[in-house]
Amino acid sequence: MDPGQPARKGAKVVTETISSTGEAEFAAFAAIDWADKKHFWRLLEAGSEKPEHGQLDNQPEAVDAWAAMLYARFQGRPVAVCLEQSRGSLVYMLAKYAHLRLFPVHPKTAAQYRETFRPSGAKSDSADTASLLDLLLKHREQLRLLQPDTAETRLLSTLVEGRRLLVNEKTRQKNRLTACLKMYFPQLLQWFHAVDSLLVGAVVERFDSLTELQRAHPGTLKKFFHEHNCRGEERIRERITAIQQAMPATQDAAILEGECLRARALVALIATLRSQIEIFDRRIAELVSEHPDSSLFASLPGAGPALVPRLIVAFGTRRERWEAAYQMQCFSGISPVTEASGGASWVHFRWACPHFLRQTFHEFAGQSIKFSEWARAFYDSQIARKKSHHAAVRALAFRWIRVIFRCWKARTPYDEQVYRRSLQDRGSPLIGSFLPTTNVGWKAESGFQKLSVRSS
Repeated sequence: MDPGQPARKGAKVVTETISSTGEAEFAAFAAIDWADKKHFWRLLEAGSEKPEHGQLDNQPEAVDAWAAMLYARFQGRPVAVCLEQSRGSLVYMLAKYAHLRLFPVHPKTAAQYRETFRPSGAKSDSADTASLLDLLLKHREQLRLLQPDTAETRLLSTLVEGRRLLVNEKTRQKNRLTACLKMYFPQLLQWFHAVDSLLVGAVVERFDSLTELQRAHPGTLKKFFHEHNCRGEERIRERITAIQQAMPATQDAAILEGECLRARALVALIATLRSQIEIFDRRIAELVSEHPDSSLFASLPGAGPALVPRLIVAFGTRRERWEAAYQMQCFSGISPVTEASGGASWVHFRWACPHFLRQTFHEFAGQSIKFSEWARAFYDSQIARKKSHHAAVRALAFRWIRVIFRCWKARTPYDEQVYRRSLQDRGSPLIGSFLPTTNVGWKAESGFQKLSVRSS
């Protein structure tokens, strides 16, 4: 039977033996040190003291043959596999086999565990697999078994992270275009608000320089602006006047031609990125509309089309993954780290965490300040205590995670009025900062929030 496929009707099904501690009894323990071309593995059969080792080509066929060998040798019983990554090609190749139970290890954890017994820093692929296998055998209770989320949530995770990479790349090209225009056509940065807009791109494509733009007839310029959805007549007159009065930044032909070509290349790159981001946005919106938790996260104040899918991915759909909000606060990097030695103790920023996840909570907390009364009051209280803006937003995110976690566990949309009453019942000092004449209500419609203010 193919180990990657479900059992066929009539086929022998191998059941797992459960130990007294509730953990599946593994038939063997393996460790893999992944590499670009070849993976090194080490295997120890349960009850044996002599490990085996070998190499695998970084090819799906080689990994499949290795997994099939383990399935046949141990008759489908589970095999624990320790590897130094939680995402990547090797994880995706191994995750499809039901008999392989993956225990991903953070690279820093693996490196420090290896250095514990080899302070000299000596390193080899064979020694790395031995170290990983030792970690799996002796400290398995400290490792987290990889339990993939639903296919829809994993697809959404891939798309929102991919979209963020495209947005970051678009920002990088926008900054390069800004620097380029400063060299030969700086007036465009003053006349137009967004350098990556379609209008600026059209100007760069049509006119080589300020001198050529000034040669155009005012009627031609007016028609050009109308064609690119610039309809304000007063604004058009102001721009035409500014064009006629402007002075070129340089007359150097080499600079003008070279920077013009570079600007047009950057405009083309930005246009391509913009169109691809729109494709991602459409597919993400489709997945969010079909996701069972979409209404829950859409009810959060400040969570719009960009943040709702990211928050869905942040929590996932497996409620059993997190037992307490504090686990998410630490894993996401929102919770600070406390270090103590002797009589000294200090609290600092958490560096080791999924940065995109931390960024998601940070950005949501920042947006919520505009739409939630208690969030604004809490942020203001942190600023009054001389906290920096980002420290205040992280503190707010820390609090938001507790609130969202309760909603997520109970599968209940967030209600601002319910939480406000909860603050009043607890006698929270934040209540005194609320405006007494307004009540804020939220309605989630197609992934967007609408704020309604009612006079009391």
